[in-house]
Amino acid sequence: MQSLTRFIERDLKLKVNTEKSQVVPSSQCKFLGFRFRGKQILWHLKSMDKFKHHVRELTNRTWGVSMRTKLRKLSIYLRGWINYYGIANQYQQCIDLDHWIRRRVRMCYWKQWRKPRTKVRKLLQLGVPLRAAISCGITSKSYWRSSKTAGINMGLGNKYLQQQGLFALRDGWITFHHG
Repeated sequence: MQSLTRFIERDLKLKVNTEKSQVVPSSQCKFLGFRFRGKQILWHLKSMDKFKHHVRELTNRTWGVSMRTKLRKLSIYLRGWINYYGIANQYQQCIDLDHWIRRRVRMCYWKQWRKPRTKVRKLLQLGVPLRAAISCGITSKSYWRSSKTAGINMGLGNKYLQQQGLFALRDGWITFHHG
């Protein structure tokens, strides 16, 4: 550590922060939000926690803004995040995060519709069969549990959410890696 510090400060004319700096194998270090395993670049767990916390804030059920505003702000954040963290070799995690984010967005829609008759009417407008719309609309399940039901997934499907402006991490990852 001393020889590296001396080289960096004397020859490269850079200042080394001794509190943050360490000499360890690359598999044990965190660098700019990433961790390394062999030749793989992976997201650090703290980066993932911070990401999920921010998505929870943007999809908060009690945030009193329109869904269009929520989706716009969420999509801006997701684009920026994947443009920085897209270098990681974690395609499957992008798919898993997309699934989780869409479920949170469905939960927000469900909360915003509030009354059972509004829920049924909106689901019918989205093409959900009458029986499924009624069973979803009168359920006593929580918003989070309801967001996973077949009727809501049918009405607020991936295609519909994409039309409303929700950005998919998977698409950003593919664009980043394959142009």
